[in-house]
Amino acid sequence: MQHQTEQTNAALMARRRAAIPRGVGQSHEVFIARGLNAEVWDVEGKRYIDFAGGIAVLNTGHCRPEIMQAVKDQIDRYTHTCFQVLAYEPYVELAERINALAPGNFAKKTMFLTTGAEAVENAIKIARSYTKRSAVIAFTSGYHGRTLLTLGLTGKVAPYKTGFGPFPAEIFHAQFPNAAQGISSDDAIASVESILKNDVEANRVAAIIVEPVQGEGGFNVAPFDFLQRLRALCDQHGILMIADEIQTGAGRTGTWFAMEQSGVAPDMITMAKSMAGGYPLSGVVGRAEVMDAPAAGGLGGTYAGSPIACAAALAVLDVFAKENLLERSRTLGAHLMSRLKALAGQYPCVADVRGMGAMVAIELCKDGDAHQPNAEMAKALANEATKRGLILLTCGTYGNVVRILVPLTASDAIVDEGLSIMQASLAAVQ
Repeated sequence: MQHQTEQTNAALMARRRAAIPRGVGQSHEVFIARGLNAEVWDVEGKRYIDFAGGIAVLNTGHCRPEIMQAVKDQIDRYTHTCFQVLAYEPYVELAERINALAPGNFAKKTMFLTTGAEAVENAIKIARSYTKRSAVIAFTSGYHGRTLLTLGLTGKVAPYKTGFGPFPAEIFHAQFPNAAQGISSDDAIASVESILKNDVEANRVAAIIVEPVQGEGGFNVAPFDFLQRLRALCDQHGILMIADEIQTGAGRTGTWFAMEQSGVAPDMITMAKSMAGGYPLSGVVGRAEVMDAPAAGGLGGTYAGSPIACAAALAVLDVFAKENLLERSRTLGAHLMSRLKALAGQYPCVADVRGMGAMVAIELCKDGDAHQPNAEMAKALANEATKRGLILLTCGTYGNVVRILVPLTASDAIVDEGLSIMQASLAAVQ
């Protein structure tokens, strides 16, 4: 029930603080009233350009008409059965289409869930079932979810892991390559091999999970040679390779899956976020024989693969084809990189501009020194941008990265307006 007399951001924030635990964070003290494509309006009527996209969930924008219509049509038929009880075609059709999109010249199968963390958890379960092994290797600065298992995999303590341990056993963290921090592909592979020598024997490792571009970790792009060598190392030891594409997937990087660009086919890929245009849906796609390892009844979930979300995801795929959004992602990404590199040339605090496709970020450091991350400036930039009508998000191990996840459907004019606000905001917080 809405209280019309209290429709201000401040009043709603006061109610929020009284009713909701502080652990549920808040990036911006703004309450949305409506959204359309790459624009939102708050309860006070103020307009914002959305460069956050619900944390990479709205690649097709707010309230895309085709997706809204698909959901409305589905709601008129049925809203829930639990797929394991009464099956429905949208789940099957979506699995068929995802199987066809996933990289790798082998038979594939797909299962659907509700959240990204569920997808990662189930990928690990499947890997353990198939290999009859238990250990998992993940990477520093990686992010895989908020459940205890996925927090164990996550390579960043604050704020995600603080106070929530102990975490599941037999999870090991290797170094993720990061040129700015002096970590090469050689160093990263050597750290994996060090784990296999010092911590756990290779024949007890079920899987290695890696993000082709780290999301929360700071938009760190995995070099293709690193992914190729990681694939070879997995093959050598009978370890499954899992690509966490929850943030990179659904066309954000210029291909449906980022791994396509590396030439590497993982054994499994986890996906969520933008695949259903804002409706809760996640999935795991992988080698058919791997996916079939768990016994009947071993996988699933009450809301897993909701028919409403599956209908939305099918519409997302249709919109991508109709609007050629993969090409748009590449074009948009090139434009973002060009504008942000020009910004870096003007402001020494911008130590790096990086990304893949339209998954782009800037790293802010004191005096442009990568070893002096400036989280305070990143937070100030995001806050200043909000005041000026632009929604931005920070990320990174040190909280000093500002990322752009604008809907791929945003017009050039809207994108440029947002970038101009971003530049003015950066100038204001110098």
